[in-house]
Amino acid sequence: MQREWLTEAETDRDSDAPMAERFRGYLPVVVDVETGGFDSRSDALLEIAATLLTMNGAGYLECERTICHAVLPFEGANIEQASLDFTGIDPYALERGAIAENEAMHALFGDIRRAVREAGCKRAILVGHNAFFDHGFVFAAAERQKIKRNPFHPFSTFDTVTLAGMAYGQTVLAKACEMAGIAFNTRKAHSASYDCSKTAELFCAVVNRWKDTGGWPPVIEGS
Repeated sequence: MQREWLTEAETDRDSDAPMAERFRGYLPVVVDVETGGFDSRSDALLEIAATLLTMNGAGYLECERTICHAVLPFEGANIEQASLDFTGIDPYALERGAIAENEAMHALFGDIRRAVREAGCKRAILVGHNAFFDHGFVFAAAERQKIKRNPFHPFSTFDTVTLAGMAYGQTVLAKACEMAGIAFNTRKAHSASYDCSKTAELFCAVVNRWKDTGGWPPVIEGS
């Protein structure tokens, strides 16, 4: 059995927080990464962003803030030129202000752990557009840097590709945002910060739309 990341005492103190009731005690955190390839074990992590979400008094999800770190390739990392051509990232450009992977992951996880506690939740759950990709790079980096307190669920995710396909009939991020009425600038795409913030807006739109249809909170017979 998986042990929950926060203790019962830690979650009980904020158990009346509405977010803690929405996703079975998990705090959805939207993540986007830009990388030097597709293999999370061998290819460099170049950017990582996370958008923290909150729930307002009416029970609707809202984007709170986006955290982003430019990351220096780890020692021995593989970087495919095709990936750099696609993202436009120069991994060693000084203006990036890139920091070591260890520093970036510790800083990001620290911010997420605080958000989990403040929301009264027990753990974070990763939300991503093609979430398996982002989840794989996050966990590979955490393992590489020997970080034991990873706030994310080890295998469960929310994938906005699936959710957008269901809600809007589109699976491409830009097209799904268009269908959801979310402005999307293709010139800013393939930046972890921008893609993350737009994925977060899309996730909120789907969840809030489901609420508006009467799908949440669920109706329990006999209640």
